[in-house]
Amino acid sequence: MAPAGGPGAKKGILERLENGEVVVGDGSFLLTLEKRGYVKAGLWTPEAVVEYPNAVRQLHMEFLRAGSNVMQTFTFSASEDNMESKWEDVNAAACDLAREVAGKGDALVAGGICQTSAYTHHKDEARVKRLFQRQLDVFARKNVDFLIAEYFEHAEEAMWAVEVLKALGKPVAATMCIGPDGDMHGVSPGECAVKLVKAGAAIVGVNCRFGPSTSLKTMKLMKAGLQAAGSKAHLMVQSLGFHTPDCGKGGFVDLPEYPFGLEPRAATRWDIQKYAREAYKLGVRYIGGCCGFEPYHIRAIAEELAPERGFWPPASDKHGSWGSSLNMHTKPWIRARARREYWENLLPASGRPFCPSLSQPDV
Repeated sequence: MAPAGGPGAKKGILERLENGEVVVGDGSFLLTLEKRGYVKAGLWTPEAVVEYPNAVRQLHMEFLRAGSNVMQTFTFSASEDNMESKWEDVNAAACDLAREVAGKGDALVAGGICQTSAYTHHKDEARVKRLFQRQLDVFARKNVDFLIAEYFEHAEEAMWAVEVLKALGKPVAATMCIGPDGDMHGVSPGECAVKLVKAGAAIVGVNCRFGPSTSLKTMKLMKAGLQAAGSKAHLMVQSLGFHTPDCGKGGFVDLPEYPFGLEPRAATRWDIQKYAREAYKLGVRYIGGCCGFEPYHIRAIAEELAPERGFWPPASDKHGSWGSSLNMHTKPWIRARARREYWENLLPASGRPFCPSLSQPDV
C-alpha cells in the first residue's frame, strides 16, 4: 500500500464523499493547545492563531501527517460577541494557517463556526445570523473549500447557521454536540438531522461533548431519522478522545473532571481504531475527532481505514501496525505483544486504585 501522496489537483469534499472515499477529519485544538500553554480555559477563544501562529501551524501539521484530509480553521468561538475587535484578524489568520498546511498535502480547508452566546441570552435570529455572516465574509474572502457549522446544542441555532453558510454556494457540513437524548429543547437526533438537511446541509452528524461509543449511538439515531424522512445526506462524526459513558445530557462539560482532570479517560489508539471501523460500517465516511483527540488518534483512524483509502499516512512510518514494531524488543514478553489480538482485547488499567471508574455529573 502506497504512502499518502503530496500536493496536486484536489477533489472537493462532496466529490470525495460521493465517490465513497473516507475523509479523515482533524482533532483537538482547544484542549490540546491549552495543555501546551497557548489557549486559556474559560471562553476557549483562539487568539493563538495571531499570538502563537507557530503552535497552531505545528498542530495542523501533526494532523496532516497523521492522515487528516481536512484542515479546519481554528475559529471556534471566534465570533464578534466573544472576541470583540480581535475577531476579524483571528478568523483571517486562522484561514491562512489552515491553507498553508493544507497545501502541503491532499487536504481541504474548512471554515468553521459554532454556537453563540447570543442565542442563549437573546434568541434573536437576526443578531445571531449577523454574527455568523461576519465570519462567513472572512471565509469567502479567504476562499475556503467548504464550511462547517459545529458544536450546536440547539437545532434551531444550527439551522440558522446552515441557512447563513449555504448562501456562499459552497458545501456545508453541520454537526451538533448532542447525545442520544437529543438537543437541549428535546429535539431528537433524527429530527435534528432532518432539520439540518432541510436547512441546506449536505453533511450532518455530531461532534464533541460525548465519547466514541456514545457518539456512534447518536449517529445511528440520526441515520435512522434521515431514512425515515426520506432525506439524504453524508454522515460525519467527530467524537471526544475521552470515554464518557457516565455523561448526562450535557456531555462531558458536566463531569467533575472537566476540563483539567480528563486524562484518565483518554481513549487508546486501539479504541479509536474500533471507533473508526464501527463508524465506517455504519455508513459514516467523514470521520475525525474533537476535544482530546490527539494526532495519534487521527493516525489510528487513518491506519484502520488504510485498506479502504488505499494508502498509509506519513506518520505511520514510525508506527508498527497493531504493535508489530515490538517484534524488535529484547524482552520476550514484550515481543509477545506484537499482535492485533493482544491490543484489541486489552482492558487497560488506570493506575489509580482509589479512584472510581465513573463519575456523577454535576448537572
